[in-house]
Amino acid sequence: MKVFVARQAIFNRRKQVVAYELLFRDGTRNSFPDIAEDVATAKLIMDNQLNLGTRYLTSGKKALINIGPDSLKQELAHFLPARDVILELLESINPTSDNYEKVRQLFHQDYRLALDDFEYTKKWEPFLKLIRLVKFDIQQNSLDSISELVEEFKRRKNMKLLAEKVETEAEFEQAKEMGFHFFQGYFFAKPRVIQQNDIETNHAIVMLIYSEVLRKHMNIDKIARLFAQDTALAYKLLRLINSGVFPLKNRIESLKQALVYLGDERIKKFVGLIMTAHVAEGKPTELTRLSIVRSRFCELIAKSVNPNIKSMSFLTGLFSLLDAILDRPMEQVVSRLPFPEELHDALMGKHNLLYYILNVVKAYESGSWWQLQEACSLLNIDDSRLPDFHVEAIRWADMYNETLF
Repeated sequence: MKVFVARQAIFNRRKQVVAYELLFRDGTRNSFPDIAEDVATAKLIMDNQLNLGTRYLTSGKKALINIGPDSLKQELAHFLPARDVILELLESINPTSDNYEKVRQLFHQDYRLALDDFEYTKKWEPFLKLIRLVKFDIQQNSLDSISELVEEFKRRKNMKLLAEKVETEAEFEQAKEMGFHFFQGYFFAKPRVIQQNDIETNHAIVMLIYSEVLRKHMNIDKIARLFAQDTALAYKLLRLINSGVFPLKNRIESLKQALVYLGDERIKKFVGLIMTAHVAEGKPTELTRLSIVRSRFCELIAKSVNPNIKSMSFLTGLFSLLDAILDRPMEQVVSRLPFPEELHDALMGKHNLLYYILNVVKAYESGSWWQLQEACSLLNIDDSRLPDFHVEAIRWADMYNETLF
């Protein structure tokens, strides 16, 4: 599998390269792909930091990586080594108290922070104490229009200024005269696309790991066995451990040891990163959320019908939309999974108890009263209990979405 990333050099006043901005690409075409910002950042981390590493791409220099509001909320920056990166807080981040607290935590974890395409308002003042680099888009705001703000910022200790989208010699000289420290733009170099090889990830195995992480008490042994079934995921896990993000005192000798070292919360965040980067790529997040609601809904129905199959019913709901998420036939998806025949048959539409439970959930979602009555009669359950089950499933899904994403 080929993965792509573009890098654009950042120069100092002597036109020497001091850092690179890394930009996600989905092919050799040098333009930003039409995907969500958090997906782009997640894929940049998964395909590059957890592949050969950012230092490989930047020849040992600092890497500037974009962090937008969703990436900030998901704490994706925690999968990057602080010593190797500068986090660019995108202009789409609002200067709220919640975002300030997240940025402050990054600052105290020794991440260097930058503001991208910055436009000043008083609400940014608390943030500016934590910022070490401010980037000005000089095509969006001319150098003359920001001269007073530049003069003010030059007086702030520990803050450097970068002129972005410098396209001519005259713009470079004017920015340099105004006191800018760093420069980036087509005048120096267009972003260069770098192609690397990566290992294909088995999305179905990711979903199995995801189902284990959703449980109240995750089974580390089972999760380790699932990681062992996918070379790509095992490699990414060990790369994460050895990437410099976490202090490592002892050598890791097994996947289980790596997972124990991460701990439950970091495992959840790591699985959330994988899900964002690869499984629901280009798909509405509602599909993923709906599959989680279905899993709990199916489980609650199974507990009232036949508690012995509640675990399989949970997986039936969770995987019921995987064909839509992956744009692949369900038969192709489930054929690669170590499922019992009963679960496999239900997902393939064969009539059994798991299928009937899923059918109740689908009928409830569609709001079809006649179909719901028929589906409930096949299970001999009272439909009056379903609204409570549904509310509980939504509440449960929201709780775990907050934990993972």
